[in-house]
Amino acid sequence: MAEQRLGDPDALDMPGVAYAVVEQGEITEIGAAGVKRLGSDEPIVPETPFVIGSISKSFTAVAVMQLAEAGKLSLDDPISRHLPAFADKPSGAITIRRLLSHTSGFSTFQGHVSGPALSLEKGPIARRAAQLATMDPAYEPGQVWEYSNANYQILGRLIEVVSEQPFPDYIETHILEPIGMDHSFVSDGEIHAAMATGHRPWFWTKRPLEDNRTDLGTAPQGGVVSSASDLARYMAVMMNGETDIISARAKTAMMQPASDTSPFYGLGWFLDPEDGTAWHSGASPGVETLLTMLPKEKKGVVVLVNAASGIGFGETAALQNGITTSALGLDYEGEPSRWVQKATFIFLVLLPLVFLLSIVWAWSHRDDLRAKSGLFGMFSLWFPLLTTLGSALVLVVIVPRLFGVPMATLRVFQPDLALAMIAAAITGVLWALVRLGLAYTGKAADA
Repeated sequence: MAEQRLGDPDALDMPGVAYAVVEQGEITEIGAAGVKRLGSDEPIVPETPFVIGSISKSFTAVAVMQLAEAGKLSLDDPISRHLPAFADKPSGAITIRRLLSHTSGFSTFQGHVSGPALSLEKGPIARRAAQLATMDPAYEPGQVWEYSNANYQILGRLIEVVSEQPFPDYIETHILEPIGMDHSFVSDGEIHAAMATGHRPWFWTKRPLEDNRTDLGTAPQGGVVSSASDLARYMAVMMNGETDIISARAKTAMMQPASDTSPFYGLGWFLDPEDGTAWHSGASPGVETLLTMLPKEKKGVVVLVNAASGIGFGETAALQNGITTSALGLDYEGEPSRWVQKATFIFLVLLPLVFLLSIVWAWSHRDDLRAKSGLFGMFSLWFPLLTTLGSALVLVVIVPRLFGVPMATLRVFQPDLALAMIAAAITGVLWALVRLGLAYTGKAADA
């Protein structure tokens, strides 16, 4: 096993990165650079645990396959057969297979919002599943492929009920320990000092999270914590063609299209038929990850970065994809230009300043505002309020939904962007109200 250095950590433009390459069941290359937390001198090493985000879905899928092979469930069972909260609900007929393949009908947005907090269930995973049972799927089950954390939140509860074990206990005893993933665990809601700290974008810089607290509620869809060295062992097992944590047949099934509706996603894995890869990326607050395998060649690579990409600035894609394609011998032409995203971000940052300057301008021209009269004058006074209210709706509600998340989630992952959008919405409406106030206060005084 060769350990490679990634060069000067300062040149990474990232706090830290770790990666590992597997070929024919052996770790052939492994490396790390940078620090666990900006401002500290504790280095990232191949054994440093990261929250791996949605790569965790593959672990949840393995657990479901284990329970299926043990005869405790069938992939074509409706979810209501095992989770009574879904009985007599539109979502109750959704099969386990459709949850695994993101063809359940739940939308991306539904995977990021909470339903009514009326559940008496104990534990965040159970409560989240009970909340989802109150929601109607956005689409008819089996008709549309749409990626949604909701699917794996439900599967996490399924594992708990069928196995009669808490989700973290099941994953650790049936997957992590048998593989020998000694530097891995499942998020439990506690703070873990050994982890790499996430760094979120903050106006052309990276700002570390306050602490390394994990979240049990997100564990089934994104809360497994693992290292580059451990994920290399996991890849080796998933590509060895042998029966161990699950059968060789089940491993193959996971990395094949789940249905005609899901041609590019199997059971817990994205699929690229052009280059033959099975892969999954992950995004947690302040952390981005990428695991890619060539199952037929038994080659794989994982890249873990303790930084989240900004909108056009400080993105990790070039680093992750560069390491991945180089290790797997795939073509890579670099990332496309991001000038549109950069320009959009800069515009949103400057927009509140423009509105504040416009307020100053309105004050200095208040006499002109008071002089407006007639139909055209009323239109020029009131129309900006209508447009800024509409713009505020777009910025605070519609744009986040284009990302598939509510504003609250956007604030967690992209705090600088969310702040700029909220500031632009507020200052825009404030400018329109100030114009009206100046105009009508002066007119009332004159009267």
